[in-house]
Amino acid sequence: DPRLFPSGRHFAAWIGLTPKDHSTAGKTRIGKITRAGDEMLRSVLVAGATAVIQQARHGRGRPSPWLLGLLARKSPKLAAVALANKIARIAWKLLVTGESYDGARMPVTSAIAT
Repeated sequence: DPRLFPSGRHFAAWIGLTPKDHSTAGKTRIGKITRAGDEMLRSVLVAGATAVIQQARHGRGRPSPWLLGLLARKSPKLAAVALANKIARIAWKLLVTGESYDGARMPVTSAIAT
C-alpha cells in the first residue's frame, strides 16, 4: 500500500534507491545505494532507466533537460540509479493520488544554467 510511506523519498528508500548516509560530527558523507527492499523492483527500475539513458545518448526520444544535465556531470550508471529513484518517486505519487502520468505536464526548462 503506497499510503504506508509518508513521501516518495521514503518509498524510494524502501526500494533501496537512496544513498546510505555515513554522517558524523556535522560532516555529511553519502555512500552507495542501500540495496534494501525488493531486489526485482529495484533492478527493473534501474534497467528501465538505463534504457532511457541509452536512447538519450543515441539522440532518440525527448530526454528531459534534467537528465541531459545529469549525464553531463555523472557516469551513465550513476545517472541510471538517479533516474530510477526519480521514476520511483513519480510512481509513488501516481499510486497515492490515483492520477495517470501525463508527460506533457513536465516543465520545459533549459538544460544549461546561465
